[in-house]
Amino acid sequence: MQKTKSISLYKQQLRTKILETAIVAFAKEGIKQVKMDDVSKDLSISKRTVYEIFGNKEQLLYECVEHYYTDRAARMQVKAEHCKNVMEILLSTYKLKVNEFKQTNPQFYSDLKKYPKIQEFLDEQHVLMRAKMQKFFERGVKEGYFRKDVNYEIAGHMYDALGEYMVNKQLYRQYQIEDIFHNLIFASLRGFCTDKGIEAIDKMI
Repeated sequence: MQKTKSISLYKQQLRTKILETAIVAFAKEGIKQVKMDDVSKDLSISKRTVYEIFGNKEQLLYECVEHYYTDRAARMQVKAEHCKNVMEILLSTYKLKVNEFKQTNPQFYSDLKKYPKIQEFLDEQHVLMRAKMQKFFERGVKEGYFRKDVNYEIAGHMYDALGEYMVNKQLYRQYQIEDIFHNLIFASLRGFCTDKGIEAIDKMI
């Protein structure tokens, strides 16, 4: 019985290691450039082992994306719990996003569009994120950082449009990612802020 548990634990740990290794490779090189053989070599295990656990490259990629989003959500939740207000959460999220983009090959985002199942998962995550974003704005209003006379549902659609434009037009190939986020997040967000919010944002910039 103990031996069975040990085997199960080993497989689970190996699965996690494969996911963490593969997502780094996909993000760095682009999805198309990474083969199952590359992942197995990075971990010094057989390609057969990788196929036994994940079946094929698309399934590996899907679970990589799923694992990444789950892990990132947990990390962001921990950070948010240690923030005193929405502005601290905003700054923490900003730093996380910039770092994420810096470590990712732009080709990765283009490649992702070729996988409908993964796009469906990302769309689901987007819906969840929109709900969290709405609560974020509501909290900001209560804390006195955001204006009460703004329709934040419309504001959410505006940020969606800006984000899609950035990706579709591949602005990250033309400008520094810090400059894009600076304008996307801080410059546009100032219009939603009270004097208290503007003062807080200006201190961050």
